[in-house]
Amino acid sequence: MLDLKSIDQSWTLFLDRDGVINQENPVGYILNSRAFELYKGVPEAIEVLSKKFALIIVVTNQRGVGRGLMTEEALLEIHSKMQQIIQESGGRIDKIYFNTSVFDQDPLRKPNPGMALKAISDFPQIDLKKSLIVGNTLSDMEFGRNAGMHTIFLKTTLPDVVLPNPKIDLVFKDLSDFAIALQKK
Repeated sequence: MLDLKSIDQSWTLFLDRDGVINQENPVGYILNSRAFELYKGVPEAIEVLSKKFALIIVVTNQRGVGRGLMTEEALLEIHSKMQQIIQESGGRIDKIYFNTSVFDQDPLRKPNPGMALKAISDFPQIDLKKSLIVGNTLSDMEFGRNAGMHTIFLKTTLPDVVLPNPKIDLVFKDLSDFAIALQKK
């Protein structure tokens, strides 16, 4: 079981994007930077998390690119906007990994652990036993389990997930709630 008191600067934080950092589009995809809107309190939460974790890595499935609904250039513009807002608030994201494949079997597509393995390749200091994923879907939780990390579920988009669930270590209302809990440790 995850004990928040054990988290220190040797830990890595993996964050899902849609439904964790920004509001999801309930009927489709976030297709451009104009439609990208951070949840209230996220920049401040990431500022807090930036002081608690050695690395902050975003891992996000972006099937809309693979389906031809948006371009990779539009996706990169969204990520640039996200990075700018977070940096202006004193936070940081060290790397963003995304997968655009339409195939669930793609090793880089969550819940497969490929993006975590890619992160280890880029940042060899990552210890997955001292890592956690914060996500808003059971697929995010499966990604964490498949990679051997701890899991934190946010109730932002699926508040009625049945608990307890063996895929979920801890549950919070949103990213701000998680950051507040970390400050209390």
